[in-house]
Parts: sequence; structure tokens; C-alpha cells
Amino acid sequence: MLPIASTTAAPSGAIALLRLLQLASPALPVGAFSYSEGLETLVFQQRITTPAELAHWLEQELSRGSIALDGALMLRCHGASQTQDWQGLLRWNDWSSASRETEELRQQSEQMGRSLLRLLLQLTPPPTLPTPLSAQLRSEGCNFCTAFGLAAAHWAIPQDQALLGYLQSWATNLVAAAIKLVPLGQTVGQQLLFDLQPTLEQAAQALLVRGDGELETCGWGLSLASMAHAGQYSRLFRS
Repeated sequence: MLPIASTTAAPSGAIALLRLLQLASPALPVGAFSYSEGLETLVFQQRITTPAELAHWLEQELSRGSIALDGALMLRCHGASQTQDWQGLLRWNDWSSASRETEELRQQSEQMGRSLLRLLLQLTPPPTLPTPLSAQLRSEGCNFCTAFGLAAAHWAIPQDQALLGYLQSWATNLVAAAIKLVPLGQTVGQQLLFDLQPTLEQAAQALLVRGDGELETCGWGLSLASMAHAGQYSRLFRS
């Protein structure tokens, strides 16, 4: 497991929780609501038409899909930020960029990451970043998992809690997209999120102990859906 000790003074439990809720909130202005991560294509192709099929898709992604890899990379960016290992942060950010299998998925990650980094630098107090690092992340691309890990470390949110918030925000966004696309009722969507909680916990526990040599993904279904979405005739979402 990566070290959880923070270079920032530890906040009270209530403040840490409030910071996590803010970071994982759908109101965070990073544009997550405009992406479906290939879900729109899967619904269009009638591969996902029921709550059960959506739940299965989400569980598979959490187990072996790209969100699991992103969660592991977020943890490493969190750890690098805590120890001010800025070269390590850049290395994991590059690793994240290289793992994107479609242009849409890469654009999503970089757009959301850039928006979160810009927000973080505008809030008071901002993180103390070397000017070359900040400039490089803004010019060459900052992935969302990188910015999320940096923000969580700056706000002294423990890694295990930050990871749960990261996975939960991903699931919340896709369920919200499915409510529009399938369509699902609001109550059905909330039941799906409630039932997904044990899977989220299991995924987080597995990622906390995953070694660097075990960073892998088997999400070819998502990749194919994302590629098809790029040429889809009618779309509600950007990816």
C-alpha cells in the first residue's frame, strides 16, 4: 500500500469528509456530465437496455476496466504529490496519457484534468507547485486522475477515502448518463448506486494493494464503443 502520511497538516475528520464530498461532487466544474465513456453507443446498439445490464457493465469496468487503472494511477499521483516527487507525478501522468486507447477518451481525461487543475490553482490556498511543473501540466496535458490525486493530497484527504470518492464520482456520472439514455427512472438510478456500494468497496481495497507491475486493463469493449461513438450520427454526449 502507498504511504498515507501527508505533508499537509491533517484536517479534522469532518473537514476531510467535506473536502472529499466537494471534490467528488457532480457540481465540480470539470464537465464530467458531458461524457458517457462509450455508454451512449452501447445503448444505441441495444447492448445495454436494462438496469441489470448496466449494473453488470459497471461492475466489470470496476473490476478490470479503465476506471480501475485510473484509480490506481490516481493513488500514485496522490502519493507523489504528498512527497513532492514532481518527476514521479509527471511520469504517472504520461503513463495515464499513453493508456488511452481512443482519441475521445484521451480528450475527456485531459479536458477534465485541465479544468480541475485550473480550479485548484484558483482556490485559496492553492497548492505550492514549481512553476515549470504547473506550466508543463497545462501545456502538455494533465489527466483527470493526476489532477484528482494532486487535489486530494493538497486537501489532506487520505488515499483510501480519496479512492472511494474517485470511483463513486465515476459511477454517479455514468448512472446519470444512463438515466437519460436507457432511459432509467431516478429511483432506479439511485438503487443501482446503492447496490453498487459493495463492488466499489471491493474495487478500492484491491487497488490499494495493487503493485506497479500489476497496472493493466482489459477494457476492449469500452474501447470499441468509444471508437464507434466518434462516428455515431446522433449524440447527446461528447464521448
